[in-house]
Amino acid sequence: MGALGRVLAEPIVSRATIPPWPNSSMDGYALRAQDTNGEPVELAVVGRIAAGTMPSRPLGAGESMRIFTGAPLPQGADAVVPQEDVAASGDRVTIRGRIAPGAYVRPAGEDVRAGDVVVKPGGVLGAAEVGLLATLGYAQVRVYRRPRVAILSTGNELADLGTQPGPAQIPNTNTYSLMAQVIEAGGEPVNLGVAPDQLDAITERVYWGLASADALVTSAGVSVGELDLVREALEQSGAELHLWQVSMRPGKPITFGTRGDRPVFGLPGNPVSAMVTFELFVRPALRRLGGADVIDRPRLRALALEPIANPGSRRGYLRVTLTAGAHGYGARLTGDQGSAILRSMVLADGLAVVAPDTTIGAGESVDVIVLRSLEPRSR
Repeated sequence: MGALGRVLAEPIVSRATIPPWPNSSMDGYALRAQDTNGEPVELAVVGRIAAGTMPSRPLGAGESMRIFTGAPLPQGADAVVPQEDVAASGDRVTIRGRIAPGAYVRPAGEDVRAGDVVVKPGGVLGAAEVGLLATLGYAQVRVYRRPRVAILSTGNELADLGTQPGPAQIPNTNTYSLMAQVIEAGGEPVNLGVAPDQLDAITERVYWGLASADALVTSAGVSVGELDLVREALEQSGAELHLWQVSMRPGKPITFGTRGDRPVFGLPGNPVSAMVTFELFVRPALRRLGGADVIDRPRLRALALEPIANPGSRRGYLRVTLTAGAHGYGARLTGDQGSAILRSMVLADGLAVVAPDTTIGAGESVDVIVLRSLEPRSR
C-alpha cells in the first residue's frame, strides 16, 4: 500500500493472461450454443463447476454443466445460460430459446494478456492500479521519490501556530496552507518556521532549506518595501534569480531562481496570493520533479452565471464556484476577491482566467483552471 498515490517509475508488464481461461459471468449452465435452436431443448447435466475448481471433463453434444460465477468453462462449451432462464429437473435442464456463442462468458485475456504493458510510468498509482498490481503478483514496484520542499514564512507580524499573537501580530497561515499544497502536489514538506524581517535570520533559514530539500518556497518579503529582504537573502545564499514580478492578479510580487539544480520560489505574503501563485508556478514544478507526466490542473470552459469582472492591467485568476448544468458548468465569483480573504479559496472550485481590464458577461464563456473534484460538496 506504500505505492498508493506515488508516481510509477517503471512500466508494469503483465506476467500472466487475466483471466487465464474463459469463465462464467453468471450462475447458470455451461453449454454448446449450437445445441440450442430457438425451440425448447433438453440437455443432460453432467457436472458441476464451482468457482475455484476446474471442470471434471470436456462437454459433449447435448450436454451441459452447472456452473457458478467466475468458474472456468469446460472444454467444448462456448456459452452460459443464467439459471433463472432455464427449467431444471434432476439431471436434466430445459433451454427455452436460442443461446448465442459467447453469452455470459468472459473470454481468456479479457482483462490483460501476458506481455502487455498495463500501467505506464509517470502516472499516479490509484486504487485501481494497486488492485491490478496485486492481480499480477507485484508485491513491490519502483516509484519516484517524493520531492522534499522546504517552506519558509517571513515577517515580524506572524505568530506561529501554538503561540498567542501579540497586539500587532496575525496568525501564520502560509506555512500550513503551502505545506498542504506541497502534499497535494505529491511532495514532502519541510517546515522552516517563521523568520523575522532580518536579513541574517532569513539567510540562515534559506541555507537550511537549500541544504535539506529539493526545492525551497518562501512567502512574503519579495516586494519593494524596506523590509522585503527575501530576494537579497536568496542571492546571499548563492541562488541565481531569473524572474521577479508577474503581471497577474492576485500575486504580482513573485520571484524565481535556482541554486544548482534546486528551484527556489519566493511567493507573496497575502494568503490567497501565496496559494494562487503556488498553483500556477510551484505545483507544476513539483509534479515534474516527482516524475509525473501530467503536471497541470485540468481546465474547462464554463458559462458565467453573472458578470465576472477583472479591472486593471493585470491578468486575473479569480476564484469561482462551478455548478453543473444541462449544458456544462456555470461559474460565479466566490465573492470579494481580496488577496487576504482565505475563505474565498475554501469556496473556490477553480480559478477563472480573465484578460486585463475585461468583464465576462453573464452567459459568456470563461476559461477555468479546476482546483478540486467537482463532486457535490457542502458549502
